[in-house]
Amino acid sequence: MPRRCALPCLLACTVSIASAAPALPLRIILVGDSTMASSTGYGDALCARFSPETACINLARGGRSSGSFRAEGRWDEVQALLRDSPGFGATYVLIQFGHNDQPGKPGRSTDLVHEFPANLARYVSDARALGAVPVLVTPLTRRSFRGAWVHDDLAPWSAAVRRVAHDTGAPLVDLNRLSLADVQAIGPARADAFARAGANFDHTHVGPAGAAHYAAMMTGALLRAVPPMARAVRSAR
Repeated sequence: MPRRCALPCLLACTVSIASAAPALPLRIILVGDSTMASSTGYGDALCARFSPETACINLARGGRSSGSFRAEGRWDEVQALLRDSPGFGATYVLIQFGHNDQPGKPGRSTDLVHEFPANLARYVSDARALGAVPVLVTPLTRRSFRGAWVHDDLAPWSAAVRRVAHDTGAPLVDLNRLSLADVQAIGPARADAFARAGANFDHTHVGPAGAAHYAAMMTGALLRAVPPMARAVRSAR
């Protein structure tokens, strides 16, 4: 039989029924370069840390910069997904660029002072216009040492991401700072274990061990930066 409420308790009944309704699942879209992409980055391992009902879509692609990702039409794919969002309680778009925005990458490099921050700010604006929550992520550190110290060649790009997050009010995951401190603490030998094995070895991309390590790091940082995402994480339950 339909549930009935006397007029004096109508509000209480309405609240009770609404609170009993299950929360809609979350959706997470990853946008970035090879350090987040499948096979070479931590993105798939991060998606694996979310609950089965959470839709986690890794659209990061190797070799892309904040400029080329849009120029190639890949941001159009993201916007198409955002326009089709029934059934989700919220959509979070994680945006991480910097590696391929550096000089010396024809067709990909962007100007650090003007173009790179403008590109990031536009991603934030576009995502918000389509109802999503953009989350800016500073670039994953390279695990290259100069003597006893990690060579932080991504520092200017990380600083630019932080400024855009501050100026736009977007949540920030400072992965560069976290990963840099971590690599410095564990040293080159242990950091090398995070790389892909064999002929593909380098100090930028990651194999399974590195992907799992940085996915765990990202998960903790996301929960601090965006607390509502906690209900989507397996380990947070």
